[in-house]
Amino acid sequence: MTEAPYGGPEPQALQPAQQRIRTAWTADELMAAQFPEPRWAVPGLIAEGVNLLAGPPKVGKSWLSLGLALSVAAGGRAMDRVQVEGGPVLYLALEDTPRRLQARMGKILGTNPAPATLTLATSCPTLPQGGNEAIAQWVERNPDARMVIIDVFAKMRGPAAPGLSAYDADYAAVGYAKRIADYYGIAMVLVHHVRKASSDDFLAEVSGTNGLAGAADATLVLKRSRGQADGVLHVTGRDVDETEYALRFHPEAGAWQLLEGRAEDHTIGDTRATILRYVRANPGAKPKQIADGTGLEAALVRQTCSRMANDAQLRRQAGGYVIPGENGGQG
Repeated sequence: MTEAPYGGPEPQALQPAQQRIRTAWTADELMAAQFPEPRWAVPGLIAEGVNLLAGPPKVGKSWLSLGLALSVAAGGRAMDRVQVEGGPVLYLALEDTPRRLQARMGKILGTNPAPATLTLATSCPTLPQGGNEAIAQWVERNPDARMVIIDVFAKMRGPAAPGLSAYDADYAAVGYAKRIADYYGIAMVLVHHVRKASSDDFLAEVSGTNGLAGAADATLVLKRSRGQADGVLHVTGRDVDETEYALRFHPEAGAWQLLEGRAEDHTIGDTRATILRYVRANPGAKPKQIADGTGLEAALVRQTCSRMANDAQLRRQAGGYVIPGENGGQG
């Protein structure tokens, strides 16, 4: 009997998901059914299903992925703020060597012990050529598994079937991972790249066709930022609200930290961030009130508020300012 890439016997083919998961109801049956809440690997960020994590080269996707893997495997706080339930995690670091993984884990862990519940591998067959079965076998051996991370997805997607369009090929490639995620109710994270060209729509920056994001249950795009934050994580999905999180990278610890508050408060200049925070707490505040409450110079506040209104970050209302879409401000 041959060995799977990361221990245990070579798995048999997955059974059809329909044998475990019901896929059809009458309307009254469906309305009467009770379904469990989605299982979260990282609450608010990564739920069961396929999660596409994309970002430009060298932005820190692998540091983020490895940090999440360690946090979820050990339990505790992911990104220094999000409480997670501990459990087995499989991390396929397909662009790394064991030595590099050891060095990175040592930096992230510091004095903390390495969790035995994290399995790491630097090679695996492509998903169509046995990789899906190998992952399934690992999950079978770890029934309490919380998450599987594939870094990077391009190494495991495999060749497209002849005759498929680019969209259909991308959709089918993610489909292999989605089948495992849905079958076992587990979070799968596919680390991917973004295009060189930027876009106002972060989903449009994911490399490849819309088939990738269309097949995934959630898409997370890590982008470099300005201001106090080192990056912004844009998130959208079927079970997660579309939002943005500001992050700071600590190179000495190899760790991404989730910053408190709204992303925009950390990605604009200090003066604008200070004004935004004050107006959010005091809607309708006039420039003099803002200056008195923040300690900023009155002339600077007047000038900055005017510019922020022109940039749609503030809205003038009854001689004062509100935030569009908040506190009575029209979007």
